[in-house]
Amino acid sequence: MGEATVRSGCQRSNYIRIGGASKAACTSTGPDNRRRSFVLETNPKDDEVVSFVLEAIDSVPELEALLLLWQHRPAPWTASDLAKRLYINSEHTRDILLNLNRKGLIVAAAQKLDTYCYELKSEAGDELMARVEATYRREIVRISTLIHSKPSLAVRDFARAFRFTKEKP
Repeated sequence: MGEATVRSGCQRSNYIRIGGASKAACTSTGPDNRRRSFVLETNPKDDEVVSFVLEAIDSVPELEALLLLWQHRPAPWTASDLAKRLYINSEHTRDILLNLNRKGLIVAAAQKLDTYCYELKSEAGDELMARVEATYRREIVRISTLIHSKPSLAVRDFARAFRFTKEKP
């Protein structure tokens, strides 16, 4: 799917469900400036990766930080070490690590302050991370576009404040 999206010059991808299967609806503009839309089928295993990215990942650096921690598990990483690998400043990296920790995707290492590592919680979670990494490596443009097409974190936090929950008796 990533190759088809890149080759087509896809400008906007929307992931939709049609008949229980996930499909990517893509819009592109041809050389004659006419808009064209088409639908690409996705792998059912890919649905889980897309859901994970949509629900748990807020930025490309956040995904890359998580993947680095996962690839080098159980080695602990400091914000400054990770910042050098991600080519971003240490403060931004520290915020990313805190956010990933808050989401339960990484844990604080017991040895040092401000040190984090990926900790295997289940085989299913590890398999999902392997699929996320493989999909990101193979389809970096599609996954990056998916992340950037999400509303900003501020907008999502604002919307979350208005969600109604059922009160427990």
